[in-house]
This record gives sequence, structure tokens and C-alpha cells, in this order.
Amino acid sequence: MDILLRKLDFFSYPELFFIFLLENLIVCLLALVFGHIVIKAYHHTVKHPTRKDILFCLVTVFINTIITLIGYILWKQNFIILQFDLSLSIITDLLILFLAMDFLMYIFHLLIHRTFLYKQIHLLHHEAIDPKPIDLFVLHPLETIGFGMLWLILILVCPFNIYAIIIYLSLNVLFGVIGHLGFEPFSMNFLKNTPIIRFLGTSNFHHTHHREPDCNFGFYTNIWDKIFGTYQNKG
Repeated sequence: MDILLRKLDFFSYPELFFIFLLENLIVCLLALVFGHIVIKAYHHTVKHPTRKDILFCLVTVFINTIITLIGYILWKQNFIILQFDLSLSIITDLLILFLAMDFLMYIFHLLIHRTFLYKQIHLLHHEAIDPKPIDLFVLHPLETIGFGMLWLILILVCPFNIYAIIIYLSLNVLFGVIGHLGFEPFSMNFLKNTPIIRFLGTSNFHHTHHREPDCNFGFYTNIWDKIFGTYQNKG
């Protein structure tokens, strides 16, 4: 992986931007295709995106590309430290990334809802009362920048294993798609009685947030909502 990243040295910044743009577009398309497949598998109606959805989705991809490029430049300048060893640090770093980002995004999400930023920025995302996969990317540009800054600050402060980062980013997209399916693909019995699973942010958990915006601010888990009293279970 280190060798692969070093090969990017041969490209100019405009070329790197194009490479990262292609990467982010592929991730977006894979997320939407996966969501479409799951919805069809459960015999639910696939909601077609509007032009507005597509526009904001593309803007989000564009901003994420800029954030990716900034992260790469910070790594090249040794502000971001990455580890490339295949060791147990992959697991520990993944857990730290997963829980730390979940907490930071919970706080950021809660602050947006409890301030003037909700109407000015976040209301756009909440136009989808019953969300569909593309709504994961339908965000106000300032909100996308905010989430991106949280990510960059975290990896600036702490060195992480590159493989843990790759797994985390994959899980981030997976949880995002599941949270915006618009229905719960798992049985309530499975969600409530399976160890660890009952602490995760399910599709029903985030769907409830879209219908009732004053609860369920977590992304990957419901832990912080339960701790801070913002949890609501509609299952």
C-alpha cells in the first residue's frame, strides 16, 4: 500500500484531483447500486432520484474529492502519519476510528439540530422523510465540509494504520447506505437479541431520525444517544 501511494508522486495536482474524483464517483455509484440491490431483494419500491438529488450528490462527491486531495497533501507533507504494517494495530485503530468518528459526528450532528444551522443547512437532508440511498449524499456543501474537517482533524491528531482507515471508510459507506434504505432489512428479534448488533445504528434507527429529527443523532451506534438521552426506539 505504501508503494501504491508513493506512485502517486508522479502525478500533478490536477491529475491527482481527477484520480480522486474517479475514486469518489466509483464509491458513490457502488453505494447506490448496493442500495438498489438490497431494496429490490426485499421487494420494496425503488424511489428514483430527482434532478436536485443528483445535483447535490455530485456536489458532495466533488467536495469529498477535495478533502481526499487535502488529506493526501497533508500526508505528503508529514502532517498526517500513516502506518503500513500488517499487525493487530489494524483492529485497535479500526475500533478507535469507528468510535471516535461516531462520537464526533454525533456531537456535530446534535449541534446542527439544536442551532440555527438546522434550517440553514441540515433541513435539506431532512426533506427526505422516508430516505433512499442517494440521500446519503444529498447534503448541504457546508455540512459535507464539516464532516470532512472532522475526519481530517482526527487523522491529523493520531497516526492510524492505512488498512484500518480503508476498512473504516468502507464501513462508513455501508452504514450510510443501510441507514438510508427507508426500511429495516433485519428482523427486530435479530436486532434486539444479537450481541453488539443491538448497539449499532440500524436502518430503523436512522429512519426514525428522519421522521422525528429530535432523536437518534448517532451514525454507526446508538451508544451516545443512550448516554445523552436522545435515543428513541420505534422498533
